Amino acid sequence: MVSKTDDIPASVPNCNPVDLADEAGDGAQDGRETSKTSLKESCGCGHSADTAMVNGDGAHGHTEEAESKQDGNSETDGGEESNEQEVIVIQDTGFTVKIQAPGTEPFDLQVSPQEMVQEIHQVLMDREDTCHRTCFSLQLDGNVLDNFAELKSIEGLQEGSLLKVVEEPYTVREARIHVRHIRDLLKSLDPSDAYNGVDCNSLSFLSIFTDGDLGDSGKRKKKGNELEQIDCTPPEHILPGSKERPLVPLQPQNKDWKPMQCLKVLTMSGWNPPPGNRKMHGDLMYLYIVTVEERHVSLTASTRGFYLNQSTTYTFNPKPANPSFLSHSLVELLSQISPAFKKNFTALQKKRVQRHPFERIATPFQVYSWTAPQVDHAMDCVRAEDAYTSRLGYEEHIPGQTRDWNEELQTTRELPRKNLPERLLRERAIFKVHSDFAAAATRGAMAVIDGNVMAINPGEETRMQMFIWNNIFFSLGFDVRDHYRELGGDAAAHAAPTNDLNGVRAYGAVDVEGLYTLGTVVVDYRGYRVTAQSIIPGILEREQEQSVIYGSIDFGKTVVSHNKYLELLEKTSRPLKVQRHNVLNEKNEAVELCSSVECKGIIGNDGRHYILDLLRTFPPDLNFLPVDGEELPPESQRHGFPRQHRHRLACLRQELIEAFVEHRYLLFMKMAALQLMQQKANKDTKTDTPAITETSETTSESNADTTQTQTTASDSQSATELATDSTSPTDNGTPAASQAATDGEENSSKPATNGPLDLASTQNGECKSPLEGKELEESIPGLAQAKELAETLVAEDGSCIDPKSREVVLNACKAVGSISNTSFDIRFNPDIFSPGVRFPDDSADDVQKQKQLLKDAAAFLVSCQIPSLVKDCLDHSALPMDGATLTEALRQRGINVRYLGSVLEFVDKTPAKAQLEHFYRIGISELITRCAKHIFKTYLQGVELSALSAAVSHFLNCFLSSFPDAVAHLPPDELVSRRKSRKRRNRVPGGGDNTAWASLTPTELWKNIASEAQSYYNFTIQCDSVDQVVEKYGLQKITLLREISVKTGIQILIKEYNFDSRHKPAFTEEDILNIFPVVKHVNPKASDAFHFFQSGQAKVQQGFLKEGCELINEALNLFNNVYGAMHVEICACLRLLARLNYIMGDHPEALSNQQKAVLMSERVLGIEHPNTIQEYMHLALYCFANGQLSTALKLLYRARYLMLMVSGEDHPEMALLDSNIGLVLHGVMEYDLSLRFLENALTINTKYHGPRSLKVALSHHLVARVYESKAEFRSALQHEKEGYTIYKNQMGEAHEKTKESSEYLKYLTQQAVALQRTMNEIYKNGSNASIMPLKFTAPSMASVLEQLNIINGIIFIPLSQKDLENLKAEVQRRQQLQELGKIEEPTEDSPLELEDKIPID
Repeated sequence: MVSKTDDIPASVPNCNPVDLADEAGDGAQDGRETSKTSLKESCGCGHSADTAMVNGDGAHGHTEEAESKQDGNSETDGGEESNEQEVIVIQDTGFTVKIQAPGTEPFDLQVSPQEMVQEIHQVLMDREDTCHRTCFSLQLDGNVLDNFAELKSIEGLQEGSLLKVVEEPYTVREARIHVRHIRDLLKSLDPSDAYNGVDCNSLSFLSIFTDGDLGDSGKRKKKGNELEQIDCTPPEHILPGSKERPLVPLQPQNKDWKPMQCLKVLTMSGWNPPPGNRKMHGDLMYLYIVTVEERHVSLTASTRGFYLNQSTTYTFNPKPANPSFLSHSLVELLSQISPAFKKNFTALQKKRVQRHPFERIATPFQVYSWTAPQVDHAMDCVRAEDAYTSRLGYEEHIPGQTRDWNEELQTTRELPRKNLPERLLRERAIFKVHSDFAAAATRGAMAVIDGNVMAINPGEETRMQMFIWNNIFFSLGFDVRDHYRELGGDAAAHAAPTNDLNGVRAYGAVDVEGLYTLGTVVVDYRGYRVTAQSIIPGILEREQEQSVIYGSIDFGKTVVSHNKYLELLEKTSRPLKVQRHNVLNEKNEAVELCSSVECKGIIGNDGRHYILDLLRTFPPDLNFLPVDGEELPPESQRHGFPRQHRHRLACLRQELIEAFVEHRYLLFMKMAALQLMQQKANKDTKTDTPAITETSETTSESNADTTQTQTTASDSQSATELATDSTSPTDNGTPAASQAATDGEENSSKPATNGPLDLASTQNGECKSPLEGKELEESIPGLAQAKELAETLVAEDGSCIDPKSREVVLNACKAVGSISNTSFDIRFNPDIFSPGVRFPDDSADDVQKQKQLLKDAAAFLVSCQIPSLVKDCLDHSALPMDGATLTEALRQRGINVRYLGSVLEFVDKTPAKAQLEHFYRIGISELITRCAKHIFKTYLQGVELSALSAAVSHFLNCFLSSFPDAVAHLPPDELVSRRKSRKRRNRVPGGGDNTAWASLTPTELWKNIASEAQSYYNFTIQCDSVDQVVEKYGLQKITLLREISVKTGIQILIKEYNFDSRHKPAFTEEDILNIFPVVKHVNPKASDAFHFFQSGQAKVQQGFLKEGCELINEALNLFNNVYGAMHVEICACLRLLARLNYIMGDHPEALSNQQKAVLMSERVLGIEHPNTIQEYMHLALYCFANGQLSTALKLLYRARYLMLMVSGEDHPEMALLDSNIGLVLHGVMEYDLSLRFLENALTINTKYHGPRSLKVALSHHLVARVYESKAEFRSALQHEKEGYTIYKNQMGEAHEKTKESSEYLKYLTQQAVALQRTMNEIYKNGSNASIMPLKFTAPSMASVLEQLNIINGIIFIPLSQKDLENLKAEVQRRQQLQELGKIEEPTEDSPLELEDKIPID
């Protein structure tokens, strides 16, 4: 039987096999066993389920791996075993070939059979000695190899074959490619492309701090004794307590970047193109060159190569000069006519090849830098040509000029995906097309706003215009033709594209065969929102009314449906939790839909079924959608909901839906189990009891409680479980997962378990965090059996169960709002509360149920998800460092950013507010910069292009400068005639001679920000200037500047800005260098690689390092296969690998992997992204372990500088950083400096972890050690006593930590006494005293490293054989418990804490 487990979303941790049975139909009986075991196995991997789902593999989720082991014919057999064989297929062993190029010695090249001949071409064009050749063929025994052939298909090619590089005649295209390639080589060290954000270049500064490659320099330096030559003093601004926040160190100047000039000018000649008679002599094009020696020459590119001709600037004489220096390569020619070129070009290539490849490879999506130095603008023929030819993208690579994006996007989706190699090919193709499409869409959107594209409806006013460029359709985010009038006008039109994009992402992740979505990219640029979409074939020829055969084009007044669409959408219904439902059309007939009404189905001329307008894929958020006559649950009302929002398109996030359903599922299992218990208990007395319905809820609860007291054998297991799981004795044995957020705060709202519980409150999860259900379960004897029973019940499809049990399931289903009566199945109807939609009378009950579900979900967000986020921040499992990481933390839990005000309010009322100060501060700064962004958007729309830099600098002055009357400098009238600009006015959106922006004042702007905060976030900021805000909330202006620049795409000049001067504004228009687009797009995932990565993580967490390491290496290969070399997920993979290498004692390997992780994080996420800061810290640790102390310090100082800039000094992560710095300084005997950092870490730890935390005890101990090294024993004793007290109170007298501490105290006391004796001796006997030698200990590197490992959460456990056996047994026991659904999360004290999860976009 082919089981359909694939359809179960990965989000339900112990996915109930009910649904399997439903789908499998008659095979349900025999399928039951397999499906049950498979589910248990697959979910035993202990991953919080939401990560899997968010990463968009809902379709073949968690279950697939195990499933394929049982029945080999399951649809996607991605199980581990089959994968392993498949993987071998992919990595056929490589072999070596010899390459012979003209004028060089033959060299060996390692190749793999999968490679194409073209890849050897790429290698040769990158090698130092052959990089100047582009136009050549490879020949084996005189036969030319086909560029696109795979090596394994070439006859006679084997180990040791000799391939000859043979120069080929040029064509115009080849000549252009050659010139372009030479120009790229000349620019290879020049960072200007990275600053300008073009060609997927981005910045990286790691090599400046490591002086080149880590491995080699390490070996060199270790020869001398390294301690003498270290200068450890950090710059002033990095020391703890410094108030200075300079901007310039953000981009340290790289000495390699002062480019060695090889040529002054290389450009196309004005004599191009060659006239006919010269064409017939083989002239392809002419170049004009000025050498460094000031020699002006004219060159001809001909079919045979390049030579000097006799033309000058004003006379055309194409005859070859004498000598003509005919060369096949431009480099060979230039080397002959310019000695400086020869010398510098060679040096440049040496440097280029020495750079780490990760500094040069293009990133998959463009990363923009918000600061840049003033870069000289040099003449560049290629750049000029690109800007002014009709080069739309990549015609060099693709015959037939422009790309048909839609065809490419859809064809890649249709590639086969039966086995691993096919899936890899498919995913690689999808990813590549997506990143190309995103790049093209971004270029197009900028061209549209800059006025370089003709509209397809040029007669209409600018807001209404639509554009087509390069086969992409562009529309502006305005409410055209009052389409959104009922939903909030322009505000709705602005929100719709991002909602639509979320819908495209969700449907894309489910990946149903035969259902197609459009390529979609949303670009915000210069205050406009542009949506770029691929074009459905044939849609432009017909009217929309005719082509829509499913859905509605007028928000539900007229609705049509189509069977094929229903069939396709039905497949997405379970993973996306969308309910099939009927709506009425204009003739009052019921029409069946399986999506929201706005979702339109159009069959393109290519016969594919497209869906578009997916803005209502997810159900509405009732907290922001007041509906007359509807009451929200009390939890929502308590927080002041419902609130009026700008528009009526506010939706719940997919993550929220997942979490809500999971929460309901736990509730469902619990209710079924409790009723079964009850039935059992009542069998003896009476045959039947009232089953649990709303009324008798109380009896069941108290009933459960009476049973709690009789602890039976089966319970002892869960009792031990509690003991092992509780994190510290103060918790009274609540499992760690459900530990009260702060003991006071939660208890107040938690109804006592034995008190009467009304159903509603448990349902909406008031105070029950999604995992809290465990408490109850663990304390009921025999619950495991009951749960088993409940699972079997549910799995039977209600066919052969006794009626009592069926009733149990029915009641539980009713109680949790399941749409089916025989199994747990929650789905939402996205059309509820849509203004124009009407439902048939016979579905009134359903609609009522759905309304209740939506209210419950809205309440769940407020009463469950927000508190759980705050709790995670309190116990530091969530550590946002800046706005981006904060919004990511919100979104992972399904909280929309519009709830930011409510989250901050909740934090404000938390008793432990002091420990959340960092979170609150980041939240406030995010809220303020988002409000400023909203205002800036409309502000920019009124600015004409010539005044852009003046307007932006004026806005920043009003926002950040203390200068009270910032006056805008209207740009001087550089262009005398105003008439020309008038003519063009109607072409550029929002153009026009508009100077209203110049009248903005700081007071007015801050008033607007405060009112925006009030109306959008319902949050009150009582400040009317930037200085008051900074004072009141402890913000930093530099951080605000970074946040606003990143959010709006501003790029500013990197220099020191004086924000606080009251005499002149901080910014002038010269400081604004550029304005970039902010781009949102879909991120296709590598699903197989991700599964490998997850199972690797699981193995590691269970302590099987070797297996884990292999799996993660495998994941890395697969990631590289799909994404190419650069990607955030590869970065996470490398970080985890490095950590494993380090734990397993391979320090050099750890260093090399972590270096890659740092470079990649800088390139892909940005040089000051919080993730990059953490990567720097890890790298510093591995450097220290490798004996490279000065490098370790430089890296830590860099991390601290970035951290100060991004979030300031007052942040829990800073304590870890400072402990690291302090320890390294202690190791190099810089005691005073070391103390400054360690004492700062102690202060921060005490603030954020509470004075009785073990972290604080450790901090005290570290400080004490430094005092001991300084021989200040009194201070050392004082600190160690503090630490000892904490250990004694927290761990008890017998714990080894407590013992260690007391030993150390004894030792310190002895030392202090000895010192005192010696001093007394000196006082008594003067200089001739016999002084006994004192032991002043310089710390050993090993002891410093040991402490570094401890604070960074890396624990080496010296294991004996017996320990290993115990550990394995413990792990197995845990797994069994997990299968019973006892532990949902990876257990707290697993042997190795690796807090690495893949970043989630």
